[in-house]
Amino acid sequence: MSDLIQWPPGWREEAWARVTDPWDIVVIGGGITGAGIFAAGADMGMRILLLEQGDFASGTSSRSSKLVHGGLRYLKQGKFNLVRQSISERQRMLANAAGLVNPLSFLYTLYERDNIRPWMVNAGLAIYTSLFSGAGGYQSLRSSDVRDLRLSPDTRGLLRAFRYQDAQTDDARLVLRVISNGVATARGDAVALNYVKATNILKYGGTSRGAVVRDRESGREAEVPARVVINATGAWADRTRGHVEAPPLLRPLRGSHLFLDLASLPLVEAIAFTHPEDGRPVFAYPWEGVALVGTTDVDHRSPLHQEPSISDGEADYLLKAVRSMFPSYELPRAAIISSQAGVRPVVDTGKTDPSAESREHLVLAEQGLLTILGGKLTTFRVAAIEALRAAHALDSSLPRPRKDTQVLRATAEDYSIGKLEQVIQHRLIARYGLVPSAIRNNDPSALRLVSGTPYLWGELIWSASHEGIVHLSDLLLRRFRLGVLLRDGGLGLLPQLKQPVCSAMGWGESIWKQEVGRFTQELQDAHQLPFERESHA
Repeated sequence: MSDLIQWPPGWREEAWARVTDPWDIVVIGGGITGAGIFAAGADMGMRILLLEQGDFASGTSSRSSKLVHGGLRYLKQGKFNLVRQSISERQRMLANAAGLVNPLSFLYTLYERDNIRPWMVNAGLAIYTSLFSGAGGYQSLRSSDVRDLRLSPDTRGLLRAFRYQDAQTDDARLVLRVISNGVATARGDAVALNYVKATNILKYGGTSRGAVVRDRESGREAEVPARVVINATGAWADRTRGHVEAPPLLRPLRGSHLFLDLASLPLVEAIAFTHPEDGRPVFAYPWEGVALVGTTDVDHRSPLHQEPSISDGEADYLLKAVRSMFPSYELPRAAIISSQAGVRPVVDTGKTDPSAESREHLVLAEQGLLTILGGKLTTFRVAAIEALRAAHALDSSLPRPRKDTQVLRATAEDYSIGKLEQVIQHRLIARYGLVPSAIRNNDPSALRLVSGTPYLWGELIWSASHEGIVHLSDLLLRRFRLGVLLRDGGLGLLPQLKQPVCSAMGWGESIWKQEVGRFTQELQDAHQLPFERESHA
C-alpha cells in the first residue's frame, strides 16, 4: 500500500448516508481497541462500521503513556504470555509503522531501597531481550558508568543500571493510522464516523442486532442493523453493557502524566525507576520535544462525562519522583508545560492496590452484545482478533480471523523531496501514507516548522481538510499535540490558523469564536495543572 485513505471535505455526509446499510459488524468506540477491530474486520473483507461518540482517540487512547512495550514489570507477576504477546506486537509495529512507532532506549535503575536484587533484573532482561524477542540485547552498567552519562541520575545507593530497548509512539496518531488502514483496505466496505453516539442497542428475539445512534453534531438519529455489535468503549463499556441489563464490571483507574520542558530536564533516553515513597514504577523520557513523566494509578471517582484531569496530589507525586532521580536539576513547578490524565478500563477484581489489577483483556458475550474490557495499547491487535473470533462464534456466517490478520500495513516510501530532510519525510509518510501536496511542491511557507514542535505548517494546514476534523480541538489536541507541547496550548497560533482552518472547514466568524472557546475550555479542564485551573475559575 502506498497511500492511506484520508477524509476529504463532505466525508461525514457521505458516511452518514450509509449508516443504515446492513453491516456485518458495528463497532462502538473509536479508541485503539475499536480501531483495531475495525481494521482487522476490514482486512478480512467484512462490511464494518465504526462509531465514536467524540473524536477518534479522544478518550484514553490519546492520553496513554505513549509506550509500545513488552511490559518488563509483568515478568515479576508471572505474566509470561502477556509479555510474549507484547514483545511480538511491538516488533510487528516497529516493522509496519516505522516512523510512527519508533525504538526507545531505556535505562532501568536499581537502588538499595528497591525490593529486588540485580541478579533478578539481569535474569529478567535476559528473558525479555532474547527468549521472547529473538533480537536486541541489554547492557549492565555500574554506578561509575552511570555517572558518565550525559544526564546523570542520582547515584547514591545505586546498585546497578541496565539499558535495553522498547518503543514509543503518538497514541492518537496511531489510532488514526489504524482506522485509515481499515478504510483503505476495505475499498468502501468500511466506514468510520466520529461524533456519533450509540444511544441504545437494537434487540431482536433477545439478541443484539444493531444500535440506535445519534449524530451529536446535527441531532439526527438512525437505526443501524448489524449481525454483531461489539462494545469497545473502554472506560465507558459498563454504560453500553447497561443496555442489555449487564451488571458493572469495571474499576476505572486514572493514569496521569506531566509534560516538562526539555531545557529543564534534558533527557536523551528513557529512564525507569521506583518512586521513593511507595516503590511504584515511574518513568521519564523524551517525546515530541518535551519530557514526559508518568504515571499514576489511582481510582477515578469523577463522572466519566467530565474531562479527566490530574489532581494536585498526583502532580506533586510525579514531580517528587523526578526530583529525587535528578537532584542536581532545578525542577520547579514552572518547568511543567502541561498535563494529561486517562482512565483505564480495568476489570475490577477487588484488589486493594489499584496497580495489582490485571491489564489483560477480557471478551464477554451478553445477549449477543460483545464487549471487550481491559487491555493494553501494545496488544490491541491481539485483542481485536479475539473479539472477532467471538463474533464468529456468535454468527458463523462471519469469517474467522487468522492469527496474522493485519491492522497496520507498511507504507511505500517512494517520494523524493529535495528540500525535505529524510527523517521528516519518513515521519510524514508514517503519519499520512504520503507527503502532503504543499510540502511535496516545496512551498516555502509549508516547510516551516511550527515553533517549539516537530510539525510543519504545511501538514497542519493539510490536515484541517483531509483528516476527519470536526472541531478545532480535534486538530490541535489529537491530529497534532500542540495543546500539551506548547505552554499556551497553541492559543498563540490561532491568528495564523484562523484563515486556512476556516476556509477548510467552511466556518464563519461566529463558528470560529465558538470553536476557540470550546478548545480553550478543553485545554483548561483536561491539560492544565490543578492550581492553574483554580486561577481561571
